[in-house]
Amino acid sequence: MPPTSRDRRRAASAVTVAAALPWAVWALIRGTGRERGFPLVPALAFTPYAAATALLPLAAAVRTRSRAGVALALASGAWLGTVVLADRAGRAPGPAGGSTRVRIATVSLRRGLVPAEPVVDLVIRHDVDVLVVQELTPDAERRLTGAGLLRALPHAHVIPARPGAVVSASGAVWSRLPLTPHGSVAGGFEQPTVRLDRADGPRLEITAVHTRPPATSPAAVRGWAADLAALPSPAPEVLRVLAGDFNATADHAAFRDVLRRGYVDAARAAGRGLAWTWRPLRLRFPWLTLDHVLVDPRLAVAGCVPVPVRGSDHRALVVDLVLPPGGAAG
Repeated sequence: MPPTSRDRRRAASAVTVAAALPWAVWALIRGTGRERGFPLVPALAFTPYAAATALLPLAAAVRTRSRAGVALALASGAWLGTVVLADRAGRAPGPAGGSTRVRIATVSLRRGLVPAEPVVDLVIRHDVDVLVVQELTPDAERRLTGAGLLRALPHAHVIPARPGAVVSASGAVWSRLPLTPHGSVAGGFEQPTVRLDRADGPRLEITAVHTRPPATSPAAVRGWAADLAALPSPAPEVLRVLAGDFNATADHAAFRDVLRRGYVDAARAAGRGLAWTWRPLRLRFPWLTLDHVLVDPRLAVAGCVPVPVRGSDHRALVVDLVLPPGGAAG
């Protein structure tokens, strides 16, 4: 007996429901924060793209008049869109700051291949007080020094890469203001920490963050998760700032765990939470937000601007912080 029109509609409905299932599973994993291991962790970075493409199964379900398909696709897409915007959109309220401002910029040098001139230009053009750098090689450091970086930012804490490191590149902090090196945070890459010497208020502590990327293997995901877990939490005696390449987006539960310790994401506080910071140099897509500046909640965020840097696959983040009045901490 040939299939009836009802049989064909049922078959089409089953196909559209099956087509919507990947988005439903994605929404469930993202909503519960249960992503674990490889490849789920690197895949979750693409959640905004999953939310945008959720219209595809919805359109297919509407076309086949599948009520179950429409319901599943609509619920999945709405949930994905909600969680993406909830952790990025809007301007987060902040504390009232004092009169002292510090402008911090963070930039990745792509294993030292970024020319020195655009980095120094970034510092001068944006009147940067503190430059946080990832993937600095000895040759890149010499080129930056030769291009005049020390004339603008004379104080520095540079930690050379360890022998046998994943990448022969280090982290560094240069500052216009006097600083005290304060060691480094343990991790797969060098993550130097400094404290700015201030006589008029609480100490400002800045760590140049660079976690291992989780994109290649289960071991890489474990290293990445360990790097995020090892980052210091806010503390009453200092005003702590974590700035750099977290290799994580707001769609990663491990990154949200860092935020839940009490940090404020400067980009979201400035209304720029949807701005991307990384893309492959030879491709237009994907755009991901892997770089962040997380700040103590007592710091007010006056601005956050992503800035292209020639030769880098990351956009720099230039963040204006307003320190609380003297005596607010420490």
